[in-house]
Amino acid sequence: MNGRIIQSTCGLCAVGCGIRVHMDGDRVSAVEGDPDNPLNQGELCAKGQASLDLLYHPRRLKHPLKRKGERGSGRWQRISWDDAQTEIAAELNRIKTESGPEAVAFVHGAAKGLQDSYLSRLANLFGTPNVAWQGHVCFVPRVIASKLTYGAYAIPDYDHPPACIVLWGKNISETLHHAARRIHTALKKGTRLMVIDPRETGWVKKSHGWLQPRPGTDLALALGMIYVILNDGLFDRDVVQQWSIGFNRLKHHVEPYSPEEVSSITWVPAKKIIDVARMYARTTPACIQWGNAIDHGVNSFQTARAICILRAITGNVGIAGGEILPEPFPLCGRRSPELELTEKMPTATWKKRVGAHRNGLPMIRYVHPQDIIKAILDEDPYAVRALYIQGANPLLSYPEARRVYDALRKVECLTVADMFMTPTAALADIVLPAASYLEFDSIVTPPYSYPATLIQQGVVRIGECRSDYEILAGLAKRLGIGEGFWDTETACLDFVLQPAGLTFDALKERPIIPGAIPHGRHRENGFDTPSKKMELYSSRLEEWGFDPLPVWREPPHTPYSDPKTADPYPLILTSWKSGPYRHSGGRQIHALRHERPEPLVFIHPETAAPRGIRDGDWVLIETARGSIRQRARLTREIEPRVVGADYAWWFPERDAASLYGWAEANINILLDDHPLQPGDGNHAAARRRLHHQKSLMPIPVQPIGPANASSHPVTGIWLSPGFWPANRPEYHTPPRPGCSPVCE
Repeated sequence: MNGRIIQSTCGLCAVGCGIRVHMDGDRVSAVEGDPDNPLNQGELCAKGQASLDLLYHPRRLKHPLKRKGERGSGRWQRISWDDAQTEIAAELNRIKTESGPEAVAFVHGAAKGLQDSYLSRLANLFGTPNVAWQGHVCFVPRVIASKLTYGAYAIPDYDHPPACIVLWGKNISETLHHAARRIHTALKKGTRLMVIDPRETGWVKKSHGWLQPRPGTDLALALGMIYVILNDGLFDRDVVQQWSIGFNRLKHHVEPYSPEEVSSITWVPAKKIIDVARMYARTTPACIQWGNAIDHGVNSFQTARAICILRAITGNVGIAGGEILPEPFPLCGRRSPELELTEKMPTATWKKRVGAHRNGLPMIRYVHPQDIIKAILDEDPYAVRALYIQGANPLLSYPEARRVYDALRKVECLTVADMFMTPTAALADIVLPAASYLEFDSIVTPPYSYPATLIQQGVVRIGECRSDYEILAGLAKRLGIGEGFWDTETACLDFVLQPAGLTFDALKERPIIPGAIPHGRHRENGFDTPSKKMELYSSRLEEWGFDPLPVWREPPHTPYSDPKTADPYPLILTSWKSGPYRHSGGRQIHALRHERPEPLVFIHPETAAPRGIRDGDWVLIETARGSIRQRARLTREIEPRVVGADYAWWFPERDAASLYGWAEANINILLDDHPLQPGDGNHAAARRRLHHQKSLMPIPVQPIGPANASSHPVTGIWLSPGFWPANRPEYHTPPRPGCSPVCE
């Protein structure tokens, strides 16, 4: 048995990197990249390299826990799985009997695997329409915009290679490393690179052009580029004539978006807009690698639509070296109606979901998380009385986090399934220990990487940890709906593979199934849209009450939309992903914490100097909603009017009774919770409303204490009015003499 090597797939994010798991008896001795995997070809990011640290971390949850004393007191008692699930089921059924199934809500985090659909399956069987996610600010706006424009999600084809690559709102070295390697290879072959980013990433030095827009203005910039391409006649005439509809309407629509007008909105000089638009249109084939930043704002969906239109009019969709449209592998997989049992949710029940009045895009079958919070606190449109949270940390990932805290304190029944005790889990009634990706079997289909169907194999078990499938199937049985789940997880995976004529055991013999990448497939069958063409003007959006062509709207809370904010809050706040971490996860892993030990706020030296801020100082970051502190990093990589703060920060080295310092550096303390879904801000009934803009907020920045040579803060948290509300002492995390640079 010693020395076995098992082929599998990393599950720490949704990229789908192949791994080889080395076994020493019944213990994992090493995890390395799989050179046979077509995506990562043997490379692993820092998170993947830390897989063993995660698996065997001494603070892993290993047994079900039930709280003792008041919620959030940090006191727990160990209970059995049977007692835990029986108690949870009894509470959920009691609330269902008293208030209806919709009084129970289910929440999942960023797993992006089959476990997301397992949770939806349970919810549909239980009868609640209230399943919340964070897709509205992560990937989904781009998926829906792609499907509405040309029928499928397009992926850059780096391997031919492109003549031109545009990196738009994505620091690809930190978020999609296998694509970064492919881009490096393409650049060596002469590919031209352009970067669109408010921050000067390392890719700017390798680029042939860089646009530095004001955060949140990407839609205006895209419309300005479309204007240049159309007015200069740089569009692909054959493609536009034969394979698109709505071109004349588009040309008329973009007339107000001249480079000069767009420059006044975006801060990008008009000449640069013209130069980059011309380079992209003239250098074919070309592709656009967009990032999560596209999704973070009131214009998210229509920004994605505008970028899709850019791809379409330049003839880059479906061609080698451009944007490829992979053939889907036949599965009853993630998000499929068959796996989620969508038919179990009657239309009348779906219409009872919280936030139904928003009339969001009908393609979305999930509810907005802030509507769940509102229903708990305000009991509008009714009271949500119970929450089941799977692999999510809403205290760190939901805006206006103090309201989230209040909601988690108020809800009658709170269950959290996770690998570690988090600030959110610390408020739960029962915490269930979830398995890591090395502890259960699954099937991985990367949603935004090169197409492939990949195996994930469980090789060990830690304590009493269970996979999400096992947890939910056991809970379903005690809820009286167990017939909706299979007896084993393997039987479920056999069902997923059934359309392909495979079983999970057969997949073990062929653990990597590359997807088909046909070029020019649309020339035979057209695009997967009602017209079979690329729909620049979307009749479906018009029918649903949304803008059929993208319209720029100034986000709220900016000096332009609300000039009164400019005096007290003169700077723009934005945020971006940090390579060592995935959202709020990983800060208890020594190797990852060593790379980014503390939360950093990036400030231009010209902005810092008049405020008395030095590199390494702890600074107060304040909006009208509250204040947080982060350590200053002075850099010329950011525009002087913009400040970039780290997000999702908490401190696992602290104790549960303090909720791990959840409010100290948490950027979501600063942001309002006006719900935003793909399409919001563009709906005819929504155009007069203000919406939450995750990455854009005017702020002041102040120093709160000098740094010393040891890099530890001299002073603790500077408490200012509104930072720790005097009437809410439970928010307070006692000041510490310093933050540990690493976590044991």
